Amino acid sequence: MKISIRRSRRAAIAVALGSVLALTATACGDDGSGSGGDKGDEGSGKGKIVFWDNNGGVRTDIWKEIIADFQKANPDIKVEYVGIASTEYQSKVDTAIQGGGLPDVGGVGAAMLAGFSAQNALEPLDSRLSKSSLNGKLNEDMVGVLKAAGGGDGTLYSIPTSANNGVLYYRTDLFKKAGLDEPTTWDKFYEAADKLTDAKKNEFGYTIRGGAGSIAQALDAMYGQSGITSFWNGDKTTVNDPKNVAALEKYAALYKKVTPAADLNNDFTKMVAQWDSGTIGMLNHNLGSYQDHVKALGVDKFRGIPQPIGASGKRVQVSNPVDGMGVFKSSKNKDAAWKFIEFATSAAENSKFNKAAGQVPSNNDAAKDAWISEAEPTKLAAAALTDGSTTIVQLPYYLPDWNTISKADNEPNFQKVLLGDMSAKDFLDTMADQLNKAQAEWKEQNG
Repeated sequence: MKISIRRSRRAAIAVALGSVLALTATACGDDGSGSGGDKGDEGSGKGKIVFWDNNGGVRTDIWKEIIADFQKANPDIKVEYVGIASTEYQSKVDTAIQGGGLPDVGGVGAAMLAGFSAQNALEPLDSRLSKSSLNGKLNEDMVGVLKAAGGGDGTLYSIPTSANNGVLYYRTDLFKKAGLDEPTTWDKFYEAADKLTDAKKNEFGYTIRGGAGSIAQALDAMYGQSGITSFWNGDKTTVNDPKNVAALEKYAALYKKVTPAADLNNDFTKMVAQWDSGTIGMLNHNLGSYQDHVKALGVDKFRGIPQPIGASGKRVQVSNPVDGMGVFKSSKNKDAAWKFIEFATSAAENSKFNKAAGQVPSNNDAAKDAWISEAEPTKLAAAALTDGSTTIVQLPYYLPDWNTISKADNEPNFQKVLLGDMSAKDFLDTMADQLNKAQAEWKEQNG
């Protein structure tokens, strides 16, 4: 299955770069099915549009609130909301690109953007943005990330909604009781993880992500400890650099030693719920779970701080994907779909969304709102990204195969590393081989 998906993406890249608008005339023509090659239509700007949320469940309530606001302001447009779990979103869109049933508008983050645009499924948005009330109002860095992730020609296929950042959450009450310093360095992190663990009492120093989404967290821990500041050394990836191998060996060894055994299958929702309800010292996640922790623990029992500093004295972390919204090319009502994006990323609605999500707003006016400074992890994350203390290792979101390599292809292997059935070196060598081939293919296709 993975092979066929990858081959279809690679074929799609060649087609797109050859300036052919449809994937294939017979399978994906302009037949009204909502498939990837359907050119769609501007529509009347009224009627019904379908919106696919790429983080359904987690963001359902806030999106329904924004949709209600939008429909009140635009009574001639009805938005049908479809919430899809983040772990299932890419495969659902890929299936719809090939077989029909795409929505009018949907969540399109940087990590999945190249794969969708290579299949000619997304509407270019540069012209719409330039004529919009949003023009000049969006964070330029976020716009730049999405342009770079779109496949190499600088076209904008997604309007940014928010940026995330890795956060180390820790239980201040447990740290104080154990007489531990704040885990601002990797040495202090490992010391605390060990000291806070008493498995017989079901007390653990850390919870590690072993299920869906585990690779990004592992990469963050690797580069954070190794201090390597670039994902590429020439045309070869640095993921299997000996320093990264050693870092992953140390990090993976935490499993079942200072973490619960259940962590092997934890995606972020299980991991967050486990941390909120138990006595676990530390959790690596992102800004998105801040409000969950506040509800479960209150603001006095935990803090969320930027990732630990390495031996070099610098903080190094991998880039978090910018999230956004795109119009699917097959939409029969692109005008209404664009109106929804424009509304959702306006100052008031973008602020409302990101306050609920605990993330950094893309709208510059929204980013000035008071809640930013009141939500400490968001405030600290924003400072860390702008005060020169942090070096960001940019992940290759522009590779159409990136999301597959960093998820489906290697998450099972990471579980083998945690279980001791695969060495960290073999795991990273396997990933490096896939990345080097994907990079070589991308460079060949993009001149």
